[in-house]
Amino acid sequence: MTRQTRLGPAVLRGWRNWPRQIARLWRRSLQFRTIVITVTLSAIAVVVTGTYMSISIGNDLFQSRLQQVLVESKNAATAAQTIFDSSDASGEASTISLLNSAKSAIIASSSSRSIALYATPGQAAGSTTVLSFASPELANSAVITQQLQDAVASNPDGVQQYWQSVQLPDDQGGTDPGIVVGSPLTIPGAGAFELYIGYNLAEAEQTLVFVQQTLWLGGLALVILIGLVAWLIVRIVVQPIRMAADTSEKLAAGQLEVRIPERGEDVISTLARSFNGMADSMQSQITQLAELSLVQQRFVSDVSHELRTPLTTIRLAGDLLYDQRESFPPATGRTAELLHTQTQRFESLLADLLEISRFDAGSAELNTEPTSLVRLAEDAIEQMEPLAEQAGSPLRLVAPGGYFEAEVDARRIRRIVRNLLGNAIEHGEGKPIVVSVDSDQEALALSVRDYGSGMTEAEAERVFDRFWRADPSRKRTIGGTGLGLAISLEDATLHGGALEVWSHPGAGSCFRLTLPRVRGLVAGGSPLPLEPADAFGEAAAVAELRPPTHPVPAQPVPLSAEPLFRDTLSTNSREADRG
Repeated sequence: MTRQTRLGPAVLRGWRNWPRQIARLWRRSLQFRTIVITVTLSAIAVVVTGTYMSISIGNDLFQSRLQQVLVESKNAATAAQTIFDSSDASGEASTISLLNSAKSAIIASSSSRSIALYATPGQAAGSTTVLSFASPELANSAVITQQLQDAVASNPDGVQQYWQSVQLPDDQGGTDPGIVVGSPLTIPGAGAFELYIGYNLAEAEQTLVFVQQTLWLGGLALVILIGLVAWLIVRIVVQPIRMAADTSEKLAAGQLEVRIPERGEDVISTLARSFNGMADSMQSQITQLAELSLVQQRFVSDVSHELRTPLTTIRLAGDLLYDQRESFPPATGRTAELLHTQTQRFESLLADLLEISRFDAGSAELNTEPTSLVRLAEDAIEQMEPLAEQAGSPLRLVAPGGYFEAEVDARRIRRIVRNLLGNAIEHGEGKPIVVSVDSDQEALALSVRDYGSGMTEAEAERVFDRFWRADPSRKRTIGGTGLGLAISLEDATLHGGALEVWSHPGAGSCFRLTLPRVRGLVAGGSPLPLEPADAFGEAAAVAELRPPTHPVPAQPVPLSAEPLFRDTLSTNSREADRG
């Protein structure tokens, strides 16, 4: 029975994750990156150098052996020709005896026993066939090529030697590299012949293989040694850098007392001393700033508390004068109205300063209870309706969801909605304002959409800054203190939620509040989009604010194309929409 082993999904995923893990290690580890680069460049250098040396040594071995072979072949051919020239043999038997003597001289003059003698083609048939012979190594026609035979037979340049690289058969049935050298000979009484001597280069090849193996093994050992040396050096250099990085992270996390150990007097020690000096200076400045911040918070809180008593007295006196303004001359009555209005604004500003001081001191607390976000939105809209009527901006509540109760601080959420509505009325330019509420399993969301002038991206990034105004020359029509959106952001953060803004010049703005349904959780996504669906057009909820007698156009008309119906929705209308 054959058992087949299959790789499990975990093993396959492990193999597939290797490239990702190596890429992560490459990005995060300076030591790994340095070692890989060093080893790679060293390997490239070793490969290039080894290849050049291998080729150079192989060429040198071949050329040396070739020169030796040519000298031996020339000496052998000269010795044989001398024997032939000094003989006066005329018969076939004497010529064969003379050929044996020449063969012995050829073997004695060269280191090879692979000899072949062929009659030059084109001569009359006769003794030339009897005198021709070939050693077994040269008997194959593939060894002595026709090209080499033609060159030796024609001898066009008067050269006495021609050679060619060939493969010679060995004793094991394989082949060895070799050289065949051909030379022309003349045998008196027999005619022109061609002498071929084969030289086996197996020993030279073995020498070259040994040298190449030695080079590659030495190169591999050198690369490994370079890698180990690089690892050791980089470890020595990177360790202080890693320690400095860890210390920096701890400092960034608030552990101002950590320092880098100082050892020796080298560059790393100088870096450690400089870093520790910087940390000491930073700790001193942060401590000083923290103390100044505490003093400032205490000052704002104390001043705010101290101002409440005289402010109460001023308000009582102002209210008395305001109630009797009709009996005063016109100028005095107007003064009483201004005093009453500014006293109210001063009181609101004082309350906001006290609230901001609580956030700065970290003493703000939540008093949560199960609350419906839709009910809070309705209450806030009802409170802001008079201001919306004065500005000519009708209010609309669209609540497809959000009726489930959530653990929130109703006072703070109601304040957020009032601040968002006040900001929308301030900048809505008399156009409709749509309040949307929706929810999902994890979060609730409320958005306030106006169709006013809008803001640029740079202005939207600063809209939650304290006392910041997009247009300082713009007059406040509802008497805001400049801290409403900043307090709203703190309230949203205190709930574990988020307050975000989308705005575009000429297309209005949309503020979105996202809250977790359960206290202590962090809201992930939001049930409402930050960029509204009618980002550059008119929403259906806005179109419904038009009077019933107004003809409905065939195509939606942009907000800027015609004036909108300025009216607020009644509570009954909102209840009908909610139902």
